[in-house]
Amino acid sequence: MNLDEFDKKILERLQSDATIAVADLAEQVGLSQSTCWRRINVLEQAGIIRSRVALLDAKALGLEVTVFANIKLSAHGRRSLSEFEEAIAVCPEVIECYTMSGEMDFLLHIVSRDIEAYERFLRETLLQMPSVQEVHSHIALSRVKYTTALPLAEVR
Repeated sequence: MNLDEFDKKILERLQSDATIAVADLAEQVGLSQSTCWRRINVLEQAGIIRSRVALLDAKALGLEVTVFANIKLSAHGRRSLSEFEEAIAVCPEVIECYTMSGEMDFLLHIVSRDIEAYERFLRETLLQMPSVQEVHSHIALSRVKYTTALPLAEVR
């Protein structure tokens, strides 16, 4: 789907506040309310807008520890990858999981109440998963930047 400047403006504003009223959004981007509403529907149907959610603050909820864990599997067959992916998909502590190229097979973004809770997750869950050979944990000390907003200026 080709996005024009109006689509990009709509997306920019929705990325910063998905609760904005369509009338206010339309005014801000320079469209009529009905045209703006139709464009939002098209963006949703095209899968560009996947969902509208509330972003929660992990620290405010007592989830103080952020861990990035590199996972290496002992076997690389399709079955091993699928088994690991299915097992990791049901772990609420893992908020992102990426298949990686290079020495490690997966990168996990994990949140935890504290180091002890992460260690329990590591020992009782992660290291018990199918084919997990190595786990390299990297504890984040502080967050320098965090955003869910995509760089729409890069989109053609």
